[in-house]
Amino acid sequence: MRLDKYLAETAQCTRSEAKAMLSKGRVQVNGAVCKKGDTQLKESDTVAVDGKVLCYQQFVYLMLNKPEGVVSASTDKRDTTVVDLVGDAYPRRQLFPAGRLDKTSTGFVLLTDDGTFAHDILAPKRHVAKTYTVTLDTPLTDEMKAGFAAGVTLADGTALSPAEVTALTDDGLTVRVVLKQGVYHQIKRMFGVYGAGVNGLHRDAIGGLALDENLAPGQWRELSDDEVAEITRG
Repeated sequence: MRLDKYLAETAQCTRSEAKAMLSKGRVQVNGAVCKKGDTQLKESDTVAVDGKVLCYQQFVYLMLNKPEGVVSASTDKRDTTVVDLVGDAYPRRQLFPAGRLDKTSTGFVLLTDDGTFAHDILAPKRHVAKTYTVTLDTPLTDEMKAGFAAGVTLADGTALSPAEVTALTDDGLTVRVVLKQGVYHQIKRMFGVYGAGVNGLHRDAIGGLALDENLAPGQWRELSDDEVAEITRG
């Protein structure tokens, strides 16, 4: 890989900014100042800017706590998107949400530029679970529990895979739902079959990885390699 491209991807800067760093002698390759952007790097080479060693990331994986009113998209002409919340932190990355939450829903959204990984965790055959806390306008019933466990058939005839639902409060108005399938407005439509409305929906976890409780709505952070692996274990 060319040095200027490596700088752009690891230092999250534009090619012109990388060129400026090189010309000012701020870049070192294996401890020696290098000013040539077309220098071809070997896998064993160490690159530093102002003495700080850079680490190459092939892909980026971010945990975002989506607030209400933000849409799960990369771009939108009217509304703020989950990618907008990341700002200019990754100017060279084509980030997108791996799985969607409705505009009014909140919680864990995974942002990445790894299309293969996103496809794998969203594919029904991979059975990666998503866990939600749901607030209902009607108490959870035994009929709902049995229907979810057997697999709900939606009003349009779509037959869904089995899902889990358990009460979190004594009044049955706050429940936990675990899905291994993704269908448009799925949870709202599932409860709608039983005449129950959804007043609130929050995604708590994807696979075996729970949303970091220290992330306030709208905040995000990078995931470690171990955390990315946890997603596929759930």
